[in-house]
Amino acid sequence: MKRNRFLLPALLAVTLALGACSKTEEASTGSTASSAPAATSEQARRAPSVEIVSSEGKGFNVGSMMSNTVVYVFFDPQCPHCAHLWNASIPLQKKARFVWMPVGLINATSSAQGATLLSSADPAAAMAEHEASLTAGKGGIGAGTGVTDEAKQSVDSNTKLFTNLGLEGVPFTVVKNARTGQLATRGGSMDTAALANLIGVDAP
Repeated sequence: MKRNRFLLPALLAVTLALGACSKTEEASTGSTASSAPAATSEQARRAPSVEIVSSEGKGFNVGSMMSNTVVYVFFDPQCPHCAHLWNASIPLQKKARFVWMPVGLINATSSAQGATLLSSADPAAAMAEHEASLTAGKGGIGAGTGVTDEAKQSVDSNTKLFTNLGLEGVPFTVVKNARTGQLATRGGSMDTAALANLIGVDAP
């Protein structure tokens, strides 16, 4: 997808209907993002799990810091579907802790914005500002002046992890269902009720 498609409000509803931004699709339509390395056969056998994602991914926390229910979300800052999932998660933030892990799949701006969010003194507020701008067709926040090398490396590391787990589209959610204790994963955006069901909490 070309970035300007994401910046046209008239097409936002159409793209949201697709549910996710595909890494393969981005690569086939002239994305300027650097390509993450292909997974080796050993890495490709690893399925996404809470243990792998929590130990190897880097993100920022939003929601109930004391909750035992932790939801991990891979997202690309340039993806409108990720913005939709962010908005859907807001009513559930009192019921779970969300860890948002930026990846750079769509274009160079993705990685820059992801590093800016991770470097922010208040990532949750920066994310809210960013997704409001993206949803409004304004492209999201600009690159911050205090972006750290650690934050840049974290986005790169998340992107490699995403690829090595064989994932193709963002957003991608990983959680242990609070009711069943079983691993639950889902690619693509969803509404609040569907997200609550995946997590195992009551929808508001």
